[in-house]
Amino acid sequence: MIYIVEDDASIRELEQYALQTNGYEASGCEDGASFWAALRNAAPELVILDVMLPDEDGYQILNKLRADPATRTIPVIMVTAKTSEIDVVKGLDHGADDYLCKPFGIMEFISRVKAVLRRSAAAAPAPAPKTLTFGSIVLDDMARTVRVDGAPVELTFKEYALLHLFMEHPEQVLARERIMKEVWDTDDLLESRTIDMHVRTLRQKLGAAGEAIRTVRKVGYKLSTEGADE
Repeated sequence: MIYIVEDDASIRELEQYALQTNGYEASGCEDGASFWAALRNAAPELVILDVMLPDEDGYQILNKLRADPATRTIPVIMVTAKTSEIDVVKGLDHGADDYLCKPFGIMEFISRVKAVLRRSAAAAPAPAPKTLTFGSIVLDDMARTVRVDGAPVELTFKEYALLHLFMEHPEQVLARERIMKEVWDTDDLLESRTIDMHVRTLRQKLGAAGEAIRTVRKVGYKLSTEGADE
C-alpha cells in the first residue's frame, strides 16, 4: 500500500490513479490527521508526502516518522511546489528518500516511485542498535541520542547519519562519493557541497569534539585523533 498525503484533491486523485494503473495499491489522505489515522491501521510500503498541508506540514510529519522506530524505515517521497535548492536540501535533510517539485510528469512520478521502492527492497536489514564512542562523543543507536562529555547534542536526521558513518569507521578516510551514497543515497557529486554544509554544522554542534572530523583534501573526510587537516 502507498499512502498519498496531499490536500489538493485533483492532484491526489491523479497520483492515486497513476499508481493504481501501474499495479500499485494506493490510498489518499487529505491532511496529517487522516494520514496518522491510516497509519494506525496499517503501515505503508511508501508515503508520497506533500509539504504544504492544512494542519501540520510535511516536514513535521517526516520528523515524526523518522523519530519513531516503528516507522523510521518507511520510504518517503516529498512533493511540493517549492523549487529552491534549500527546500530540496531541507526535505532530504529531514530524511526524505526522494523529492519531486510540482509540476511533474506522470512518467517521472512513477519512475521515482519504482526507484525508491526498488532501493527499499534491496536494503539490507538494519544492524542491531549499538553504542559508538569516539573520544568524548557517545552515540546511542537505541535511543538515537548523541552526547559530548555527557551533554546532549541535538542533530538533524542527516547530521546524525553522517556522524554515525564517521564513528563506524574511525581513522578511515571516507571518500565524498561514499558519503553521498551511504548518507544521501545518491551518486550525484554535483550535490556534494551538501556534505560540506552538513560537516560544518556538525562540527559546530559538537564543539571542540567536532575538530576530530578532519578534511582530507580532494578526497573526503575522516574522524581522527590526528591534530591537523590533511
